[in-house]
Amino acid sequence: MDPNRLKGKNVLITGAARGMGATNAEHFAAQGANVCLGDLDLDEAQAVAERINAAGNGKAVAVKMDVTRREDNAAAVAATVEAFGSINVGLFNAGLNKPRFFMDIDEDNWDLIMGVNTKAMWLGMQETARQMIAQGPQDFPYKLINVGSIASRKPLVDVTVYCTSKYGCLALTHCGAVALGEHNITVNGYAPGVVVTPLWEQLDKDLVEIGFKERAGQAYEDIANNELVIKRVSYPDDIKGTASFLASPDSDYMTGQMIHIDGGWCIQ
Repeated sequence: MDPNRLKGKNVLITGAARGMGATNAEHFAAQGANVCLGDLDLDEAQAVAERINAAGNGKAVAVKMDVTRREDNAAAVAATVEAFGSINVGLFNAGLNKPRFFMDIDEDNWDLIMGVNTKAMWLGMQETARQMIAQGPQDFPYKLINVGSIASRKPLVDVTVYCTSKYGCLALTHCGAVALGEHNITVNGYAPGVVVTPLWEQLDKDLVEIGFKERAGQAYEDIANNELVIKRVSYPDDIKGTASFLASPDSDYMTGQMIHIDGGWCIQ
């Protein structure tokens, strides 16, 4: 790993206290990036920031944020600029899921998932881009990176609202790329399948609760055995290389792309 690959990149990552967000923050910093970790759980985010600072390459700060509030997104961008002087990369990772069968979806379920997964991404992209435009031209593209999902390509009956929210992430990636290209801002993303994180661990329990699976762990096993070409589920370490690629100079000529990291789920 090149400790200077992301040197000079100042990055805001949402949902950075655990799971893919925390792993990406540490991986980016190990390659020289400075990282602002935004999360509702400030204590956990600060713990990740402390590990990064103790490692001694890139620097890190943490900020408490509710990603569904515009003012919190603006404040997280401002905290990144205050700590590091500018912002070059936004990685919009925050997300959640709460399964319901199609006819059991209610307004609260819809508003919760769409708010965190789609509205928050729009707000984060907009507030980060606003600051990037204000900073003016730089020698390399500014970068917005959206965390999508295989659910934007696979209709999954137990998580209809989640699928809808991730279709929205894909649309934001495409539309944002077109809208922001004139400002030298690229917009790309990556779409994981099953990643063993706190989100999926909770989803595994919820699927048993709604009667879609009979026991804990069955969702992992069924998907790995029946849906994936690579016959195992993934972990955050399987995802971090693609995330850092999208933040690095290697992807400077890419925009409007959503890279699938799904163990072959899409082609089954």
